[in-house]
Amino acid sequence: MMTRYVVAVVCVVMAWSVPACGQERLPINKIRLPEGFRIEVFAADVPNARSMTLSPNGILYVGTRREGVVYAVVDANSDHVADTVHTIARGLEMPNGVAWQYGALYVAEVNRVLRFDNIDERLTNPPDAIIVRDDYPTERHHGWKYIRFGPDGLLYAQVGAPCNICLSENPLFASITRMSVTEPRREVFAHGVRNSVGFDWHPETDELWFTDNGRDRLGDDLPPDELNRAPEGGLHFGYPFCHGGDIADPEFGSQRDCAEFTPPAQKLGPHVAPLGMRFYTGEMFPDEYHHDIFIAEHGSWNRSRKIGYRITRVQLQRDRVVSYESFAEGWLEGENAWGRPVDVLVMPDGSLLVSDDEAGAIYRIVYEG
Repeated sequence: MMTRYVVAVVCVVMAWSVPACGQERLPINKIRLPEGFRIEVFAADVPNARSMTLSPNGILYVGTRREGVVYAVVDANSDHVADTVHTIARGLEMPNGVAWQYGALYVAEVNRVLRFDNIDERLTNPPDAIIVRDDYPTERHHGWKYIRFGPDGLLYAQVGAPCNICLSENPLFASITRMSVTEPRREVFAHGVRNSVGFDWHPETDELWFTDNGRDRLGDDLPPDELNRAPEGGLHFGYPFCHGGDIADPEFGSQRDCAEFTPPAQKLGPHVAPLGMRFYTGEMFPDEYHHDIFIAEHGSWNRSRKIGYRITRVQLQRDRVVSYESFAEGWLEGENAWGRPVDVLVMPDGSLLVSDDEAGAIYRIVYEG
């Protein structure tokens, strides 16, 4: 395990605001990693940093949930430490989701998808947002969106259940949708998904994998959160009738049998709150990490003893999970958490970025051997 102490101080200039200096010290020496890995601070002043996407020019865009803003994080001299953080949009409604495609930045609010054209060239003078569509539900409970463009060129966006546990008449709720950004067509790709805030496609098979947050109020250890695999569209993953593949819901479970639904590829810890996930496609990490899945576990909020608050690694053989283990941990100390991982992103050099909405920071994990 790594015990090396690393501190980074990053001063940045926030567009549309006065200059600010990031936290002078983030206790990243407390993060435990496998031998040969090291964590450092990429940006220390990104309040409520959530989902991340990277433009071809190397500009990192970061959404938020509480702040209502979208950031552009710039490493101008390519030294792997951010030089400037621009605020490119303000006053949005939980703009958690960000995605880059077709030369533009796409941002998802609760009920809208926006597009910012030529934003790379206009960080200090951002253009007005273009509304791509504004017909998603307006409910704020699990209303923040995670978005990614799939291999099919369509934009995928989850729609969380508007409750802890309920059966909604609107088929958009508790689903993962996909849409064209040039035409009005939209469809539900996956049903029975309570609240996924992270998904990715297998680099070889193009199959969708996604995390899902299980329901609350069944106790400390039930139900497990989930990592799911959707090799095709139209599958149902159980919510609200069944949890974890084999746990009938006490309210809705009598209506349908768990055998009717697609079980999770891997049961995760109960209430660990898995959010962003990525297949590792870089070349920096050792060969045994090739095409493994990294998951940001945001951490439990309603357990008598907290768990999560870490990055986990899922190893696969073909389409089958063979191990699920902790990769980076230390944000949780006893019952106190100084950080909460939200999203992960594989950089072109093979390093792994991790966003943290509690500390308002973005970390970089590298392998040095």
